[in-house]
Amino acid sequence: MAFTAKDVQALREKTGCGMMDCKKALVETDGNIDAAIDYLREKGLAQAAKKADRIAAEGTVYAAVIDGVGVVVEINAETDFVSNSDGFKALAARVAGVVAKQAPADMEALLACSEDGQTVEEMVQELFLAVRENIKIRRFERYEGAVVTYVHAGGKIGVMVKFDTDVAADNAEFVAMGKNVAMQIAAMNPSYLDIESVPAEVLAREKEILVAQMKEDPKMAGKPDAVLGKIVEGKIGKYYKENCLVEQQYVIDGDLTVGKYVENTAKALGAAVKVAAYVRFEKGEGIEKRQDNFADEVAGMIK
Repeated sequence: MAFTAKDVQALREKTGCGMMDCKKALVETDGNIDAAIDYLREKGLAQAAKKADRIAAEGTVYAAVIDGVGVVVEINAETDFVSNSDGFKALAARVAGVVAKQAPADMEALLACSEDGQTVEEMVQELFLAVRENIKIRRFERYEGAVVTYVHAGGKIGVMVKFDTDVAADNAEFVAMGKNVAMQIAAMNPSYLDIESVPAEVLAREKEILVAQMKEDPKMAGKPDAVLGKIVEGKIGKYYKENCLVEQQYVIDGDLTVGKYVENTAKALGAAVKVAAYVRFEKGEGIEKRQDNFADEVAGMIK
């Protein structure tokens, strides 16, 4: 019995199992979806469906330079007990290695990547079978070139910074500077790289807010528009200093901006160095964590 990609998707939706597992199940059962469901249950894979809607907000952010390629990846689990396990850490490192070597275009491509005869999706499924927790690769980024990475608090935050430079990527002074910039990003969480990176609509909205605030301030009443305009521009300058990486006050030396610190390092190296891009992943950011109320849970059990 033949089956199509739609059949694979339908089985995946019914069971919550991985794409490759669903395809294999349909092959083994000649395309019979009901039999494929039983096949997956027999293999213990369909149990993942019951776990798939459980919130995975723990986990780790892994960042490293692997064979000259920078990678940062976030993998989530349900509990810190699992995310601190050797198996989970090994999975993070292995997935990062696959990203570095195979350069997948997106998450679907990553899950289909194969190493040592096993796809990434199968790697995740294998760990699930061992720990029985919902495990998800949430996101990843990959940079080639002169890259420095930094991991904070054992995987709570991972940062990757790319530089435009003619300095050797393993130059000790360059790497030290890159680590400091990465730590700045981890600590201060800038929204943008530089002034030019701030979208016009964001800037316009910020100015609207500032004007509205001044109109509510009795001290600003009656001031000429030209004066108000200068005040807004001054406040926008402060916005840049707070939100743009290279404009931020350098946390290690408050007399410098990050941009000036990088410039000074470049002069010392006798080379050109410029921050080109960065990625900052914080474990679980944006994931709504379940708030358990023990009293309500017990009351519900009694009812």
